[in-house]
Amino acid sequence: MTNSLLSPSTLPFALPDYAHLTDADFREAIEQGMSEHLVELDAIAGSTEPATVDNVLEAWERSGALLTRAMNAFWVAKAADTNDERDAIEEEIAPRLAQHEDAILLNADLYARLTQLRDRRDAGEVTLDPQETHLLAERLREFERGGIVLPEAEQARLRELNTELATLATKFDQLLVAGRNAAGVLVTDEAELDGLDDDQLAAAKEAAQEKGQDGWLLTITNTTGQPVLGELNDRSLRERVHRASAERGLVAGEHDTRGVLLTMTRLRDERARLLGYPHHAAYAAEDGCAGSTDAVNDILGRLGPAAYDLVRARGEQLQAHLETIEPGATLEAWDWAYVDARLRQQEAALDQGALRPYLEFDRVLTEGVFAAATALYGITFARREDLVGYTADSRVYEVLEEDGSHLGAVVIDPYTRSTKQGGAWMTSIVDQSHLLDDSPVVTNTCNFPPPAPGSPSLLSWDNVITLFHEFGHDLHGLLSDVRFPSRSGTAVPRDFVEFPSQVNEIWAREPSLLAAYARHHETGEPLPAELRDQLLGGEGKETFRYAELLGAMILDQAWYQSAADDLPADAEGVEDFELAALERAGVRYAPVPPRYRSAYFHHIFGGGYSAAYYSYLWSEIMDADTVAWFDDQGGMTREAGEHFRRTLLGPGGSLDAMDSYRTFRGGDPDLAHLLRRIGAE
Repeated sequence: MTNSLLSPSTLPFALPDYAHLTDADFREAIEQGMSEHLVELDAIAGSTEPATVDNVLEAWERSGALLTRAMNAFWVAKAADTNDERDAIEEEIAPRLAQHEDAILLNADLYARLTQLRDRRDAGEVTLDPQETHLLAERLREFERGGIVLPEAEQARLRELNTELATLATKFDQLLVAGRNAAGVLVTDEAELDGLDDDQLAAAKEAAQEKGQDGWLLTITNTTGQPVLGELNDRSLRERVHRASAERGLVAGEHDTRGVLLTMTRLRDERARLLGYPHHAAYAAEDGCAGSTDAVNDILGRLGPAAYDLVRARGEQLQAHLETIEPGATLEAWDWAYVDARLRQQEAALDQGALRPYLEFDRVLTEGVFAAATALYGITFARREDLVGYTADSRVYEVLEEDGSHLGAVVIDPYTRSTKQGGAWMTSIVDQSHLLDDSPVVTNTCNFPPPAPGSPSLLSWDNVITLFHEFGHDLHGLLSDVRFPSRSGTAVPRDFVEFPSQVNEIWAREPSLLAAYARHHETGEPLPAELRDQLLGGEGKETFRYAELLGAMILDQAWYQSAADDLPADAEGVEDFELAALERAGVRYAPVPPRYRSAYFHHIFGGGYSAAYYSYLWSEIMDADTVAWFDDQGGMTREAGEHFRRTLLGPGGSLDAMDSYRTFRGGDPDLAHLLRRIGAE
């Protein structure tokens, strides 16, 4: 059959034809796409016509269509449902894509076309509107941060560094996925699983059967903390599960990631210094809203110790309660969730386990997540059973404007599988663009427990928040209203991109929505008043979550603010480096380890958050400030939603992110709202 990726899709919404695509099709389209893209850019670079918006900026935005189409289709499928061939394709193309980017950003003739357009603008020979002005500035900055002004020999070394780093990032993630799958804890005595409900037991039994094992397999998620730790009564099994999670990649063997991450940190340090920065963290911060590592360190220094003071105080309470359960035991990381849940029951606080029967995935999606988007933005969602997503579990929804006109589409793939990357994420298959007349197609990929045969998928409260969070990213892509595809939706600074998604989390607790989506999966009864009141009263002071996040953020900065000579000499030094970094920052506390330890920190070694994991906190400053604004506006109203859509979500990356924020809010965000949220003020 003809490779459908080689030409624009004829399916509704320009969806890739996943039903008929082969892995060979992905490889062919990516290969051809890279070649075509360079030819198209060479034509722009070689033009002798005076530089204009049309022959530079617009021509550039129109170029690379095949590569973009092929890469968007491939990354979605690879991350959600990999196999040996897709792993091999990624391993092969990652360094080549880095080389491809270098071929662009180190092309002096392309840079000259941009500078000529800037000079003609400054001379009054051409006029640029705000989106064109911002795009030109961003293109020039990409070239300058990409090494265009370096001498030839240093450019050659930069190319080598970028290629090697791309290869290592792929290697890290492949080790990470394999290590996570191998870390699952097999239980052969059902009595040890006391505390788990029937659905959880059935899921564990099915997980074991999938691997050809007898018993129950407790699979490991990406984070240090594991969901079952709050429910298992057997303390020794809790310890086994925690250690299986926290020691991933830290032991010599086939899944050891330490050598890879050490090489990456050294190479990133070398690259930053080559480009004129004191370290990689400074290079990363310059590209965000924070602007500098001083600003990042200031906010982490203010919030980190404050959060850990609060969590240590809670730890003292948990230690006292643990004594009543396990006399003589010392509170450990594998005890926290379990003891905290039981103490909360006595305190009439939220019982997470009691919530699960009321949080059935499909109802949360339609009556919660979708309903919030309708209430705020007027958009509605229609399931398209006739369309195929990128996995058998995924579903396609058409998104309609309030007047019934087409807006875009979202593909949702909710359930965990061994072939799926850990965590949850949003991506774009098609970027919204007025220049190309493209409507957005976005994805929502999570790792929720799949339903056992004959049962629904029941979520934890954390799962619910994750679904709302990722759909906030989806809304950023769906409601994009920009001219240029490269500036669409979530194409904003790394420390701004999490902001709209975190804002969307607040609607999970909206009383009218909660009454609709939190219903017992068997009886349809609404959430009992006691649980509802506990949930609505528990919005602030989530000390554990903030502490573990801040611990991970501090580790990230420690790795990337360190000179190569200050990094561990070998793999054996990685743990000591971690502990010393946490100790210096005043956040070392064994019962609450960082959300990610270095050896399985995908964001900063396999993903795009190196020296930028602080972004979640920076975004939350704006999030807390925005929540205060919504409260002032009366909450979940169409008027408030429309203002947020038009001033902040719609502009995407077409304008300076903080300028968009100030347009929306009328000023800079106030940190006081976040301090109150975490109970630090």
